[in-house]
Amino acid sequence: MVPFRHSLIFLATLGLLTACDNSSSPGNPEQPPTPTTEVPATPAETSSTTAESAETMVSSDQDQGEPTASAAPFSVTEVAQFDSPWAMTFLPDGRLLVTEMAGNLRLHDLGTGETGSIGGVPDVVHAGQGGLGDVLLHPQFRENQQVYISYVEAGEGGTGAAVALARLVLDENGGGELEDLQVIWRQTPKMSGDGHFGKRLAFDNDGMLWISSSERQAFDPAQDMTGNLGKMIRLNADGSVPEDNPFADQGEVAAQVWSLGHRNILGLAFDADGRLWAHEMGPRGGDELNLIERGANYGYPIVSNGVHYDGRPIPDHDTRPEFKAPAISWTPAISPAGFIIYDGELFPQWQGSGFIGGLTSLGLVRVEFDGESAREAERFDLERRIREVEQGPDGAIWLLEDGRRGGSGTLLKLTPR
Repeated sequence: MVPFRHSLIFLATLGLLTACDNSSSPGNPEQPPTPTTEVPATPAETSSTTAESAETMVSSDQDQGEPTASAAPFSVTEVAQFDSPWAMTFLPDGRLLVTEMAGNLRLHDLGTGETGSIGGVPDVVHAGQGGLGDVLLHPQFRENQQVYISYVEAGEGGTGAAVALARLVLDENGGGELEDLQVIWRQTPKMSGDGHFGKRLAFDNDGMLWISSSERQAFDPAQDMTGNLGKMIRLNADGSVPEDNPFADQGEVAAQVWSLGHRNILGLAFDADGRLWAHEMGPRGGDELNLIERGANYGYPIVSNGVHYDGRPIPDHDTRPEFKAPAISWTPAISPAGFIIYDGELFPQWQGSGFIGGLTSLGLVRVEFDGESAREAERFDLERRIREVEQGPDGAIWLLEDGRRGGSGTLLKLTPR
């Protein structure tokens, strides 16, 4: 394939016109998988990279210093196409579940290249950043075949994210059905607008379910404990509230909350020591990677290393030490989406590294951890808006390209050169 370096300026300019999370039209009809194709990966030109956060762009120096650019030690293979894909997860048999924002749950067979459909998905509101979101297997999936999906639903007052638990029943024709579906969690309150739902899902080693609940572009809910917007949520696997949550004694919705003061969390990952890391989009600049701690307040909208979209300043984190400061802050923004902490064998040099998809930064950001500290190590320029990152059973790194405005997004596989 021919490198796409000549199109980088065009893509960066186009990014200024489009929010990094602004899919607003319904998905296109299902398209057949594209032939497997190898495409180039190049090191990012970090000294001149310009990025934007969820709604706009800023241009200033990296808070953490300039990351190192190095030749990509992997090949990128195009595997399949999906309509506005958002998330994916591997089944034990190696097949891949992929969510499409319009409300479609797909089953992709990597061996045959065929893509089937999973029925039984509840009604999904697909507008702006809303739609079908994450998909996650129950820790005992092999025994109970249970899966979790997050999505946006309508209700009194507007829309909000929800999480449902169902049993996945596969058929012999490459598809299947979600059966016995029950909603186990909802954002509250529902609000007008179609931005900042969050709705990323993760399990920890104790079998606790974690849900990111963003603040719906409404600022103050992130500090309001009468609702669960702008919060990190911790639940039992059945959706019930653990008795040892930090605000359990407050009862009601506050009992769900593990941490607060968040803006728009679009990536969760646990490291080898069980620490939870989460990234979130800042306002105009100030994207963050945070170490999530029990009962901590991360300060939004009172503090941020970004500014309001009309240019009004927001006090920086270092002016209010009572709020938990980010481990990494990005200005210009990278528009982070999708996140893994790698523990595979295929890239042994990267064991323990975090990989964050970049929407406006058009590639992959590698993060190195040192206990409770983190730093950006390098970037890989893929000239694509990366929505999702997943580790495959064999240690390959898999990416989903964002399907902007209801368009198709490519499933990519990264393997060593």
